[in-house]
Amino acid sequence: MDNLKTKSVRPEDVELEWWHVDADGQVLGRLAARVAAVLRGKHKPHFTPHTASGDFVVITNADKIVLTGKKGIQKQRHSHSGYPGHLKSENYEHFLERAPEKLVAKAVRGMLPHSTLGKKLMTRLKVYAGPEHNHEAQNPKPLEL
Repeated sequence: MDNLKTKSVRPEDVELEWWHVDADGQVLGRLAARVAAVLRGKHKPHFTPHTASGDFVVITNADKIVLTGKKGIQKQRHSHSGYPGHLKSENYEHFLERAPEKLVAKAVRGMLPHSTLGKKLMTRLKVYAGPEHNHEAQNPKPLEL
């Protein structure tokens, strides 16, 4: 009966890998969901929900991501400075032109745990607007979506 115990993976026992995702023509929500699962480590056989057992992910071509339907025009991003009347809103189409890296990172962040674990997992996400990135030394494997 000793072999029926649940094994919890410790963070120091996790072997981290690097993955590369080309976001050219990919739908934002589907890409974010798959990347969030890899960051959490759900693709590994020894997934432990309370530890950072996921891998590093490098996303390139974030400026060529696709928003389906009318989300580019209708969906709004809000920011407030805390002062009365200082609410700023912009649609996602403008947000994608201005800061595509932030748009992709925000979508992935929304699919991770809203805790200190989620913050730690976000440090393993690297997003770039263009096709070049500076992580060739880690030999990232292509992640198929």
